[in-house]
Amino acid sequence: MTRPIAETAVVARLRAAGCVFAEDEARLILAAAATPDDASAMVERRAAGLPLEHVLGWAEFCGLRIAVDPGVFVPRRRTEFLVRQAAALAPPRPVIVDLCCGSGALGAALASTLLADGQDEFVLHASDIEPASVGCARRNVEPFGGHVHEGDLFAPLPPALRGGIDVLLANVPYVPAGELALLPAEARVHEPRVALDGGGDGLDVLRRVTAEAPAWLAPGGRILFETSERQAPDAVEAVERAGLTATAAESAEFPALVVIGAKPV
Repeated sequence: MTRPIAETAVVARLRAAGCVFAEDEARLILAAAATPDDASAMVERRAAGLPLEHVLGWAEFCGLRIAVDPGVFVPRRRTEFLVRQAAALAPPRPVIVDLCCGSGALGAALASTLLADGQDEFVLHASDIEPASVGCARRNVEPFGGHVHEGDLFAPLPPALRGGIDVLLANVPYVPAGELALLPAEARVHEPRVALDGGGDGLDVLRRVTAEAPAWLAPGGRILFETSERQAPDAVEAVERAGLTATAAESAEFPALVVIGAKPV
């Protein structure tokens, strides 16, 4: 019979591998493992550099356990700020689209937030170009009545959504291509490049999205996306060039800056 793994041994193994929060990670792994053999395998995957969320199979985001498969972008806690901004701006019975959705965390979290606030009427769609992300997103979005589409940006969305989106969540990649090598190995090695690479200055995908967004937004509809403080002026310019009114919001809790583009009513 396989003997249970002592938490102290797991902590020591993770700490030796460089895990800063070894105690917390050890508890999560041991709680998730079905057997001692599973626990050992999970510890070794984590010690080898696999993101904790990929080891566990889920990430905590806005109070939800978001399913995250290996090779899928892991939602960042700072992006909870974007979801809160979107929830505050959502009209009654909103049509929501989560573009470049990855795991679908943003769409699922916004739907969950609206339900908690008593809004149980909304339409939710999401899209991503990565097949693995689409499969993962379906597990997170469909329980909220949402639909996930595979393809490039707006292309796979139902044409009926054109001119009718109230809240467009666009968590586009914004890391400049020349800075990808500076990312932590957990992201650089284990997450899809398409979810990270924003082109020369990091805003190539964003410019494509903002150029198309006005045709998809409803009057008064809004697009929300993250960017860095350094990129914010150029990001705002891209929004305004598309004919949208741009504002920026900065989190006091997270290192997060969200740009909001509004279509005139």
